[in-house]
Formats: sequence, C-alpha cells, structure tokens
Amino acid sequence: MKTIFTFPGQGTQHAGMLQSIPHREAIFTEVRAVLGDETDQLDSPDALRHTRAVQLCLLIAGVAWARELIEHEVKPDILSGLSIGAYPAAVIAGALDFRDSLRLVALRGDLMEQAYPHGYGLTAIVGLRLNQVEKLIAGSNTYIANLNAETQIVIAGRDEDMAAVAQKALETGASKATRLAVSVPSHCTLLDEPAAKLAEAFKYVTLSRPQRAYLSGSTGRVLWDPLKIADDLAFNMARTVQWQDTIVSANQRDARLAIEMPPGSVLTGLTHLAGWQGEAICRERSNIGMARHLLKHLTC
Repeated sequence: MKTIFTFPGQGTQHAGMLQSIPHREAIFTEVRAVLGDETDQLDSPDALRHTRAVQLCLLIAGVAWARELIEHEVKPDILSGLSIGAYPAAVIAGALDFRDSLRLVALRGDLMEQAYPHGYGLTAIVGLRLNQVEKLIAGSNTYIANLNAETQIVIAGRDEDMAAVAQKALETGASKATRLAVSVPSHCTLLDEPAAKLAEAFKYVTLSRPQRAYLSGSTGRVLWDPLKIADDLAFNMARTVQWQDTIVSANQRDARLAIEMPPGSVLTGLTHLAGWQGEAICRERSNIGMARHLLKHLTC
C-alpha cells in the first residue's frame, strides 16, 4: 500500500492562504532569502490578481503542508501536482531544491502573465465527454487544456471565444460551464513560447534523482531522470493536463491513500471520479490524526 500527496493548481488560491501554514516563520525565512520583501504581501488580495503571486503561494503552501505531514510520520511514496502543483511535488519528491523552485516559479508566473496580461483564461465544462467538447471547440480558437475526469474538461483561450463555447456546451447538455479563476490560457500551444523561455532557465538549475516517485500530471507517468523532470516542469504550462490518467496510474501503482495539500479539495473530488480504490482526503478538511488513522488502517 502506498500514499500519494497531490498538489492543486491555480483556481484554489484565496487571500490570506499563507497565514496559517505550518511553521510559517521558518518557511517565510527561507522564502525571504530568495524573494525579499515581496514575501509578506504574496497572499494579499492585490497580489493575488497576478499569476506570479498565485503560483508562488501555491508552491509555498504545498511545501509547508507536506512537510508537516512528513514530520508526523505520514510520508508519501508518490508525489503529483496539477499544473503549478508539479513544483511542490518535485520539491517534496527530492528532485528540486526549494530555493530554486521559488526562483523558477516566480519566472514562470511572470512569463505567463506577460504573454497574456488580460482577456484570456480557462473554462471548465462538466457533463460532456472529450469527443463532444472537441466538436464544440472546432474553429473556435480555443483549446483542450485539462482532462480532469471523463466528463470534466477544461478549455483555454480568449474570454469571448470560451464564453461562446460554454454557451454551446450548455445547450448541448453540459451541467456546468464555469470560467475559472485563472488569468492565462494554460496547457495549450498558446504558451509554447513562455515554456521555451522557462526551459532555458532550467539549464542553470541542477535537479536530482528524486527520493520518492515523481508522477507527472502531464503524462501520467513516473519520472526518475532529472532531465526528464526538468522538461516536464518547464513545459507543463503548454501541455494538456492528463489528471484522470495520473490518478489511474497511481491506482495501478498500489496507491490507496491520496492526501491533497491545501488549498481546497478539487483534486480529492477528481480522485474519486477516476475510480479510486482507496481513501482520498484533503488536508484542509482533515487533521493529521485522520491521516495517520487512515494510513494505519490501510496498512493493516
């Protein structure tokens, strides 16, 4: 029996999300050494209007909450993150130094926002299958971004183009079509150029062979080679998220306890939708005692 920690992507962030992280002062000391005074304002409402701050907050929160679980003997065998969540996953897996991750994520956020400062984003369509959504987006200048579940698909593009597709989706039978709190058209070819620039920055960073399995949210495969992990991290902003395949892969690798790091519970819901054969909880709604109880129960 194995345990997987999952780390969410953009859309789950909220103001003040770093105020209650475990060992806040200690981790903020680490962050300030890289980011300076910016650190104390990262989770303010004004800062969270920008992709850079959102992604840094998700990185810092993911690392902090995962470290606390590990301190209390709830240790992961597999790490996986959706989009930006791949970065804290790589840190906790032991592949990427936390300080390097802060620099790379700050650059990642800047590159993405500079490429598309406004008017673009993501929209989630619930209740339709991939072949149905593909027909709807034909000729619309929108793209498939996330395959989160069999009937939960995210598209990327310009706001007005996505709105037109969303309306068609609802008319076709979708139960929901929701514009997400993401201000860039992630996980499609529109971000090929920023991804290539980020890949250049990775050439100056040394990654290590992970101590725990790093499961790519873009391919659903475990990666051990540091160069392949660097490629996965740099280019995941321009690659379709294959989250359903990722959870199926974890299942096949005998993972039976899935714990989602804060903020939110989106990935926990998606885990259940993927036919998960074990227990799935989110740390935001479950205490360490619950995690330890489930771990003990599943290993008996």
